[in-house]
Amino acid sequence: MRVVQAYRFALDPTARQVAVLASHCGAVRVAFNWGLARVKANLAQREAERSYGVPDDRLTPALSWSMYGLRKRWNQVKDEVAPWWAGNSKEAYACGLARLADALSNWRDSQQGKRKGPKVGFPRFKTKRRAARSVRFTTGVIRLDGHSHVVLPVLGRIKTHEPVGKLARLLAEGARIASATVRWVEGRWHVSFTVHTERTPATPARPDAVIGVDLGIKTLAVFSDGRPPVANPRHLNNAMHKLRRLSRALSRKHGPDRRTGQRPSQRWQRANAARNRAEHRVAALRRDGIHQLTTSLARTYGTVVVEDLHVAGMIRNRRLAQAISDAGFGEIRRQLTYKTTWHGGRLIVADRWFPSSKTCSSCGAVKAKLPLRVRTYVCEGCGLSMDRDENAALNLASLVERTVAGSGPETLNGRGADLKTPPGGAGGCEASTPHRASVARIRRGPSPTPGESLRILETQ
Repeated sequence: MRVVQAYRFALDPTARQVAVLASHCGAVRVAFNWGLARVKANLAQREAERSYGVPDDRLTPALSWSMYGLRKRWNQVKDEVAPWWAGNSKEAYACGLARLADALSNWRDSQQGKRKGPKVGFPRFKTKRRAARSVRFTTGVIRLDGHSHVVLPVLGRIKTHEPVGKLARLLAEGARIASATVRWVEGRWHVSFTVHTERTPATPARPDAVIGVDLGIKTLAVFSDGRPPVANPRHLNNAMHKLRRLSRALSRKHGPDRRTGQRPSQRWQRANAARNRAEHRVAALRRDGIHQLTTSLARTYGTVVVEDLHVAGMIRNRRLAQAISDAGFGEIRRQLTYKTTWHGGRLIVADRWFPSSKTCSSCGAVKAKLPLRVRTYVCEGCGLSMDRDENAALNLASLVERTVAGSGPETLNGRGADLKTPPGGAGGCEASTPHRASVARIRRGPSPTPGESLRILETQ
């Protein structure tokens, strides 16, 4: 299986290398702002000419928004705009222009209705204080040097905080590094390698087993096969006392003020770094717990069924927003998407409107209402009484059995078509770069019959 994975390693750069990294990130910001200024000036000029009654065929020619068009113009004026450009890698300026081209394309597609999701605003200028510091390298010398160093263009040989032996073994077996991205995140510099490699197809420990996973706040995950539920660790809630104390200490220091040009004091910088470390630890604990959960499910079960939760709508509830965000429902589904593909299984996502909690897992009766405060499901028809989360997990697992005609978890329908998700490229990585992969979605009809109760739609 040919996959694209990302490997991220923390760096231990010297003081000189830190200055060069900061210069490269500044070059990305300069190129982005230069291109955005040219685009806005071109749009304003054309709009002014239209207001004067100039016909469209005589307007100032439109500026190309493609990365290649912007880069061609940059090469023509870089000596005037940035006389110091030779001190950084050319990839830094190309990175800023590529990000501008993507931002403009996303805005245009959003305006034309070609892009799903919330409306995307027009790009804004990047500032040194608020812009994320990162630079991407696609050409030049990008390699590993031993088991504790990496080599990047212009930056040279940089020591890593952790060994890179795993990636070195992959490269020795024929893997190829496509790009490297250096970014300041979680209080230190990291480098992420995008690697094209071959992944050996795997088989789950129980390929015929089906498990339904019901996610919640009180209990993070409840399973349909009697597996012990996973408690919600509530990392952010447990760290709130420390975060409040560190935030109060930070507020007493002399911080930056853009109105007066006041620079932050050293005590403010130390207090801010302490608060950031506490926040980074919460994120790391959450990420580690989710990785352990999703890896265990993908390696064990051939079919995993989850719900299509509308997380963006759920966090509009101000009383539950913090708890829902801390649980990481979206990250669990994202990791299951590519991990099930890696390990030879499949992920089935139940339709968003499937009443998993309101349906009786014994007789199939559906309640009209089931308030969130009611934690025990009681069926008036058959008398079933059990925890509502366990009942929902059983209903999710039963979707696979009811998908095809007949009894039992078959995989072929009446026409002999295989309903399993076909193998495809990996949908993500265990580092930091999110990707997408094939997910089998289940949609429930308005009044399903025994023969055609559900159907699986392959989406990408």
